[in-house]
Amino acid sequence: MRILNLTAGRLSRHRRGPIAGALLLLLGLVTAGGLWTAVMTPASAEKTQDLASQVEEGRKLFLVGCSTCHGTNGEGITTDRGNNLGPSLVGVGAAAVDFQVGTGRMPMAQPGAQAPRKEVAYSEEETAALAAFVATLGPGPAIPDESDYSIEGLDSAAQEAAIVRGGQLFLTNCTACHNFEGSGGAMPRGGYAPKIRGVEPKYIYEALLTGPQTMPTFSNGNLTPDEKRDVIAYLGSLDDAAAIGGFTMGGLGPVAEGLFAWVVGIGALVGFAVWIAAHTTRSNKKKVEA
Repeated sequence: MRILNLTAGRLSRHRRGPIAGALLLLLGLVTAGGLWTAVMTPASAEKTQDLASQVEEGRKLFLVGCSTCHGTNGEGITTDRGNNLGPSLVGVGAAAVDFQVGTGRMPMAQPGAQAPRKEVAYSEEETAALAAFVATLGPGPAIPDESDYSIEGLDSAAQEAAIVRGGQLFLTNCTACHNFEGSGGAMPRGGYAPKIRGVEPKYIYEALLTGPQTMPTFSNGNLTPDEKRDVIAYLGSLDDAAAIGGFTMGGLGPVAEGLFAWVVGIGALVGFAVWIAAHTTRSNKKKVEA
């Protein structure tokens, strides 16, 4: 019994030694590496390698085309006067890059109140590489899949219900800036809400996720993924809807309609009244001369 106690005491002292801790750590690393090698399939290993090469390609593109404003590590750059030359991209996610670069808003020709949509500067592969690199800077929204913003997989009744729900959500949350039919409108400080009719569904979904420029961010806590999909379905239905009111004047709303009524409608009536008065005056002169 005494021998067993002595042996247990020696083992206990060795377990508390610094070498024992290092050996246990080494044993844990070897075990974890062996399990990872056993589980890791050739296909997944190749996918990981492709992602790493894509990130590296994105980093090279970022340093050439984006680092001037956003910093070499996406940390953002502030001028000597305290102005924000380029915001930090840490945590914006791949979706923000795919939206800004995929719609041509980035890179900007020069800083301004808002980045307008223009011709795309990067190919789809380059855009994907830039998005993959920025995604490594911090966790953020990923690029959505087509199933996230499309109702094609639903039956006709479910599609109609989604469009109705989307219309209600759009009228509640979006019309103040984008107009009642998505034609856009002016915003303070030189900004504007762009027209969202005819915009690709993926970019609308990404805009809702990331909140570009002055647009608020509609996270999944504000609008669920299904609600975002329904809003996009409603906007798509507007392109197929007939203009029941006739001439829509760009769908700019009552201000444009009132201006049209005053300038064209009342202007035509005033002109017609002047014409009648002028002809009446000539008729009276002829009678007096006779």
